[in-house]
Amino acid sequence: MSSQISQAPAISPVSIRERIGSISTADIISVLKGETTALHMKQAFSTEVAEEITTNFTGSTGLKERKDGVPGQYVGASHYRKDAATYFAEAENARPYVEALFKNLVDPVRAIFGALKRELHNQGIELRLARSEHGQANVCRAISWSGSGAFSLDPHDDVAQVLRAGSDYELSSVAHNTVAALNFYPSMPEEGGNLRLWSHKPTVADRKSQGVETTGYPYSAAYLEPVPCREFQLKAGDIALIDGGFVHGVTGQSGNGKRRLVLNSFFGFARPDLVLWWT
Repeated sequence: MSSQISQAPAISPVSIRERIGSISTADIISVLKGETTALHMKQAFSTEVAEEITTNFTGSTGLKERKDGVPGQYVGASHYRKDAATYFAEAENARPYVEALFKNLVDPVRAIFGALKRELHNQGIELRLARSEHGQANVCRAISWSGSGAFSLDPHDDVAQVLRAGSDYELSSVAHNTVAALNFYPSMPEEGGNLRLWSHKPTVADRKSQGVETTGYPYSAAYLEPVPCREFQLKAGDIALIDGGFVHGVTGQSGNGKRRLVLNSFFGFARPDLVLWWT
């Protein structure tokens, strides 16, 4: 009986902020410290920049098809289910293609990275890209979805894969703090493609009960049914920053031809004086 009871997902309180306009470093730090669960910044960067990034992505010679069961394409490198040597080698190879997404633009990703770096430096905290002897991470990776169905991206958490990344990754230590997931949206379908966030921050035991202890992906609809959730309706030019330890997913999108393009990165405290950033 007791094992059945322990598998009912605990409801975790969420704190959500929605703003219009540019994102503040204080807001970002409040997510990093676990004080805020999610930030939705509307119209955080211009539609002109959004369109330019989308055009650069579509025409990129570094475009690759996803192989992780999610239909779509990407530019950049993901640490998901890779050892450090593979991931950092891929990040180094992808760097020119990631840089080319922004060409001559004032890049919103680097703008936030730079502002946060300065602010944390003032507090005696270093912010840098994750690295190893094989290379260093990129500031983001670009991912485009083409899936239909109930979810474009099934419910998951971002902590499991960081926790189980392996001793050769310096980013494993971030899993004991908040793994913040930062998403910029250069292109969005008119309907669907929303970010859904459940009020549940799974433990290791929760992940084991779902068979997702090494990946955090996917949580079943039945498991999440009793858990309240919030949905963020995203538009091109928006930014979303969430505590990736909470279960989240992306709703299915309408087939109006517009694809969902997201620039994604992760960051978090590895030590009280060090914040790492990676993809």
